[in-house]
Amino acid sequence: MINFNELKKEQLKLAKKVITADGFEKITTIAGADQAYVGNKEISSIVVCDYKTLEVIEKKHAIVDSKLPYKSGFLFYRDGPAVMEAFNKLDNKPDVLIVEANGILHPRRIGMAPHVGILLDVPTMGVTKRLMLGQVKGNTIYVEKEARGYELITRQHARPIYVSPGNKVSLKTSLEIIKNCLREPHKLPEPLHLAHKYANKVKNESSIIETQKN
Repeated sequence: MINFNELKKEQLKLAKKVITADGFEKITTIAGADQAYVGNKEISSIVVCDYKTLEVIEKKHAIVDSKLPYKSGFLFYRDGPAVMEAFNKLDNKPDVLIVEANGILHPRRIGMAPHVGILLDVPTMGVTKRLMLGQVKGNTIYVEKEARGYELITRQHARPIYVSPGNKVSLKTSLEIIKNCLREPHKLPEPLHLAHKYANKVKNESSIIETQKN
């Protein structure tokens, strides 16, 4: 039986360790992390890119058994282990990791992006396609009068994405990084777009293998 109250206490404790100031002087490499699912298995893919050119430097993935169902506000406990396993396989650790999940734009200020960032000790930020909470004023997202992220329209006629700091990345810098990583015609920043494609490629290959086994 999953005790979400205990997990909530763990999140609140970890949230006190979140640093929303830049933990780097210069960004040379940046990575995106995205997930896909096959049956009861989770696939996490990470693609590392050159920050200036966004050319791919390295990509790795991990496939792990799902141990928890999805529950809003607790995404790390389902997807986090796979993300960290994939990250630890990298030979080229990125200066910043973009996670397709919330950063501090979370009820307890500890979405999967800062959670992963603290445990891996890497600067992180979150990008999502849906607004989890808060009010948008201009392009800034406020939660109880605290600015926690940005709404950003990245493509004409497309719905916005939502950007928030994870750990060791400031609010202002999080937006600057995402803008630097946009490439037409993609809605998501390029490292995330590439990670998404890679995760689906691994998913399709894994599905074929499972079908052959059966």
